[in-house]
Amino acid sequence: MLKRQKGFTLIELLIVVAIIGIIAAIAIPNLLNAIDRGKQKRTMADLRSIATATESYAIDYNRYPISMSGPVGGNATGTISPTYIKQVPPNDGWANVIQWTTDATGGTYTVESYGKDGISDASVGATTNFNNDITFVDGSFTAWPEGAQT
Repeated sequence: MLKRQKGFTLIELLIVVAIIGIIAAIAIPNLLNAIDRGKQKRTMADLRSIATATESYAIDYNRYPISMSGPVGGNATGTISPTYIKQVPPNDGWANVIQWTTDATGGTYTVESYGKDGISDASVGATTNFNNDITFVDGSFTAWPEGAQT
């Protein structure tokens, strides 16, 4: 008599593993891109929050804070924090330091993230690269992400 054994053959298992590998190869780059886009959107929201606090300061004092330059964390303490914003986010979505600059007369301010690579590139306008800067100057973005990012 012949015995009937139940189970999968090696070929069937290899085909299933190959299909799972193909699906993973397609999904992982999209997942990584989505994670970076989330970090980018968080950074933009943090820059807007810092700018809103700076604008609130300007309403009370008729000027922006004077002669601030460098990382936002140390400069903002006692200036816009904790009165206008409870806690200033010191880092962007990629854990790079957010830069905050005001001029000597209190007439302008800049809040900037150097992007994923953390290197300033002085980009202006719409960008399509996660490494490009995100810059908020005097109430509006002058460098911002747009479209499909790479």
